[in-house]
Amino acid sequence: MRAALYDRHGAAREVLRVEDVERPEPGPGEVRVRVEFSGVNPTDWKSRSGATPRPMDGFQIPHQDGAGVIDAAGEGVDAGRIGQRVWLWLAAAGRRWGTAAQWTMVPEQAAVPLPDGASAELGASLGVPAMTAHVCLFADGPLGGKTVLVAGGAGAVGHFAIELAKHAGARVITTVSGPRKAELAAKAGADLVVNYREPDAADQISSFAGRNGVDHVVEVALGANLRLDLAVTRPGARIATYAAEATDPVLPVRACMTANVVLRFMLLYEVPTEALRRAASDITAALADGALTELPVTRFPLDEIAAAQDAVESATVGKVLVIPG
Repeated sequence: MRAALYDRHGAAREVLRVEDVERPEPGPGEVRVRVEFSGVNPTDWKSRSGATPRPMDGFQIPHQDGAGVIDAAGEGVDAGRIGQRVWLWLAAAGRRWGTAAQWTMVPEQAAVPLPDGASAELGASLGVPAMTAHVCLFADGPLGGKTVLVAGGAGAVGHFAIELAKHAGARVITTVSGPRKAELAAKAGADLVVNYREPDAADQISSFAGRNGVDHVVEVALGANLRLDLAVTRPGARIATYAAEATDPVLPVRACMTANVVLRFMLLYEVPTEALRRAASDITAALADGALTELPVTRFPLDEIAAAQDAVESATVGKVLVIPG
């Protein structure tokens, strides 16, 4: 099969290459998937560059997310799954078989049935961003009737956080940096979209949230946004943050104490398996209900894998997908 791979860390155009490698055969509890689309995330270029290096078993086929069709099943897997359309999560976590190839191989629970009516493009866009959004939203309980603030509502995590929170019965406020991103966030269903660069951003959020304030925050930039978060949240609110900034923030401890705020830090690779399975189940249910939608998509052929990862590194708006073909 044709696969993109690397065997050392470095710049995309220096270490990524496309080669013919032996097609994997599924072992016990595994399925093999013919990949239609491979989703690219920031974690992929960070691992490849060495910014967040992970052990390699000889070589690494990148990308955690994707969508395709199961074409082989290992021992212990129901053969009836062969031919099933699926979306994939954490395909390359501790494994060499990422989704940037014509086939990938994953534990069967990481190949989740894709509901009828959900496109392969949408399926390949889920994985890391949708599961990150789910863990940030629901690790502290249900959200029905609560007010949620999603920072960066036009990003992939922010997009699915808006939609999952709305599906769960929350009121959703989101912050963005400009008109185009505001349009994307509003299309995702946010009840209020605020440009965080406006001087009265906190007043806009507080006015909408009401006297009780924001209950829960999904945060992409804790250091940059914590002052705003503390200004609009209620006492005892939860702030779940999922991304690291170039410089670690200095926490205003007294202000956090006064707010009685709970800070939750999460990295998807370290989330317990049961929470990941629950996230996959809830995301699929939301898909089946038509609650999740596609972001604008930029597509690259497999031979342009370096350009695809560079596009994500340069923060291209929307979702970047690779077509293994």
